[in-house]
Amino acid sequence: MSQKQSSTSTTKSKELKIVTKYVATIDDVKNDLRKLKVLYIISFFNDVSEKALQHLVYSMKEHGYQLYQDFMVIGGASFSKALKNDLTILLYVGLLETNTRRKLSLTSLGKEALQASLEKVPSMDKDSISKLVSELKPKIALIDAEVELAFRGAKRRRSK
Repeated sequence: MSQKQSSTSTTKSKELKIVTKYVATIDDVKNDLRKLKVLYIISFFNDVSEKALQHLVYSMKEHGYQLYQDFMVIGGASFSKALKNDLTILLYVGLLETNTRRKLSLTSLGKEALQASLEKVPSMDKDSISKLVSELKPKIALIDAEVELAFRGAKRRRSK
């Protein structure tokens, strides 16, 4: 009996696992106010690192404008999984792109989509966002510079 148990426990079966993933479209983004607000925030910058954007949205939350609720702060760095997922979707549909320095910027399609859908964002939100971004921009520029220096250092280490 022990031989039978050992032979069945070592047998491996191959199972097909089907995982469904949500596929977003540009129309989905145009109808999602939160993603439009993220595009609007990014439009204030030529390019911005993801770390700086995460920090900006977290700082906006601390100043009373809550776009995302689920922030974790680890070692002084703030992170929202929902914001990361939204950025992934915006990259996937082609409204955002990453440049050679790994910074996010709007594509021409992203600028067009934002212009076409900006009237869906309430003017009160637009005013709050523009006020907070202009207030927090110097702080965000420092984080962006830190990311830039880290990227340059990593690039130099790889080339040696």
